Amino acid sequence: MSRKLAREAAFKALFQLDFNFEDDRREDSENLAIETMFDDNPKLTKKDLAFIESTVKGTRAHLEEIDGLIIAHLKEGWQLPRLMAADRNILRLAIYEMKFVEPTISKNIIINEAVELAKRYGTDDSSRFVNGILESISK
Repeated sequence: MSRKLAREAAFKALFQLDFNFEDDRREDSENLAIETMFDDNPKLTKKDLAFIESTVKGTRAHLEEIDGLIIAHLKEGWQLPRLMAADRNILRLAIYEMKFVEPTISKNIIINEAVELAKRYGTDDSSRFVNGILESISK
């Protein structure tokens, strides 16, 4: 099982749901996004699918609380919709893992993985931004 690949697939599913189904939290939309990400990567295993599913559904179930944490750590004048969709969903995924996943995963690992996703899918400033927000939340 590659947790890194599974985490990336979970991020992509969250991004897809945020972009295409912003106000739609129905289970069928989540299942479609999860299955699409799983089907697009033949290296993922059934265990990876279980991780992707629990992570995506868990993140979406706690979305209001997660978004509240992000908003509380943004600079004055910034709003959640103003964030790049990639950064927003990387933060959501990482915060879900930090706050809601048992057994707990090392916060350093979560932040490092989130920064790597930000480098790959965000802008030149995304990795620093994601790191700063997550470091602040992790304290």
